Amino acid sequence: MKLSGIKYLTDQGVENIWKNKMMAFATFCVLLISLLLVGASVLFYINMNSMILGLSNQNEIVVIMERGVSDDVLKQTEQAIRKLDNVNSVEFRSKEDALKQKKEELPAAKEIFDSYITDADFMPDGFSVTVKDTDKISTTSDAITKISGVQKAQSSPQVAEFLKELRRVVTLIASAVIIALAIVSMIMISNTTKASVYARREEIQIMKYVGATNAFIRMPFFVEGMITGFFAGAGSFLITWGIYRSAYKVITNEQYIMQAFGMKSIIPFSDIRIIVLVSYLAAGAVIGALGSVISTRKHIDV
Repeated sequence: MKLSGIKYLTDQGVENIWKNKMMAFATFCVLLISLLLVGASVLFYINMNSMILGLSNQNEIVVIMERGVSDDVLKQTEQAIRKLDNVNSVEFRSKEDALKQKKEELPAAKEIFDSYITDADFMPDGFSVTVKDTDKISTTSDAITKISGVQKAQSSPQVAEFLKELRRVVTLIASAVIIALAIVSMIMISNTTKASVYARREEIQIMKYVGATNAFIRMPFFVEGMITGFFAGAGSFLITWGIYRSAYKVITNEQYIMQAFGMKSIIPFSDIRIIVLVSYLAAGAVIGALGSVISTRKHIDV
């Protein structure tokens, strides 16, 4: 097909949107709602997964050193811990920090602490260690215990196992919901595009009778569906952007939520903006174009 012919058919597709405003608008709305449903589900799952990972990262190993160890031993111990494969970060906790934490945990005993405990010499120094893979937290804890100068290393493998199972359940539920929404959306889109094409079935049949090829007939519908889907994707992106940013501000203002799940557990929209935009535009254009072309098959085969 010549370039002039492609341009003519493209112009026809754009013109058809204006001629059939109501059906084009109906297709636009269905595509918009479908993209929003699936997109919101995917974003919810991504953030839930990130929040669970944030909780996992807080499942740390508490390392308690032997009392009275020198600064050189503390440095050597820290270096030895950092060399372990599964260690993500190591933070030194002095005995003064440990005493301060105990005071915060036991506010009822404040008078006893202030009256009888004047220094922190009886408290041991230690480290707070986070791991890369929480499934290996027990192995890492055992390895730390064997390091010279370490009295014990405490961890909670049960918490790690619970978070692993929670992540698996969330993934299964989210996948089922996303697949179900995608199927429902495809059915809605298919029915809407079929209705749009059915309204112009006589036009298609006349073109077929006068010798128009299948590609010639389908091209305007392809362009029409692609443009409608593209704008539906753009609209979905703008709505998602506005709602996501508002929800993000509300959640991040609640300090107890951010402290519980980790400050970086909720993903800022700016970090995923480009991916979301491209996904919406591509999905909308492809689904709109294919839906329109597939729906013309019945009326082309005359």
